[in-house]
Amino acid sequence: MIQTQKIENKNQDFYDASLENGSLVMIPRCACGNVLNEYYYCEKCNRRCHCYRIVCDNSATLDLVQKYIREASQFAAFTASLANEN
Repeated sequence: MIQTQKIENKNQDFYDASLENGSLVMIPRCACGNVLNEYYYCEKCNRRCHCYRIVCDNSATLDLVQKYIREASQFAAFTASLANEN
């Protein structure tokens, strides 16, 4: 979904976001690109990660995420961008 080498340059943990059947799906990933377990722990880096960045696969996903950031308090601390902008 996302080009990992571009994410590594950001050195931030993130959510890999996409739309599936109209629903927002966010997969937590370590800055190294590894998918995180349910405790947000990266087995590769041996650390607990904190995701505050949402990387969207396309503009429709980004539009929805930006709407959530503006309107939902639980999204207020997040930033969002397109995968190809990272």
